[in-house]
Amino acid sequence: MKRYYYSYNDFIKDLKILLSKIEKYQPDTLLAIARGGLTIGHLLAEALNNKNLFSLNSIHYDDNKKLKTIKIFNIPDLKEAKKVLIIDDIIDSGDTMIEIKKILIKKYPNIEFKIATIFYKKSSPIQPDFTIKEAKEWIDFFWSVDLR
Repeated sequence: MKRYYYSYNDFIKDLKILLSKIEKYQPDTLLAIARGGLTIGHLLAEALNNKNLFSLNSIHYDDNKKLKTIKIFNIPDLKEAKKVLIIDDIIDSGDTMIEIKKILIKKYPNIEFKIATIFYKKSSPIQPDFTIKEAKEWIDFFWSVDLR
């Protein structure tokens, strides 16, 4: 499998581009998907000066192996939100994001949800509203590999 190392320097450069797209949306709440969206969510919250940063957990991969199930848990209380930006590192198959969005819309039907990722795959049935790069190979994110 061909792999692409995604460095901190690439991340900062891309996050500035992503930030310029997100600023127009002006979300009142940020929801980072743990774990891939946490680093992005933290930096975006700082850049947007937005203290309404939450996270939820999802498990659909074990390293680079896709699991047969999707676990979504630790869904935060978003009842005060109006515009929520869901943040993750990548939309790959789209299965996890479809399930997350379905659960959130059912629980909070009056909230507008949009999605931001750095990477996306064209083949996914769900696409982010804000994104930067198409993923064409497996991505080794610096936050996943640099401390191993």
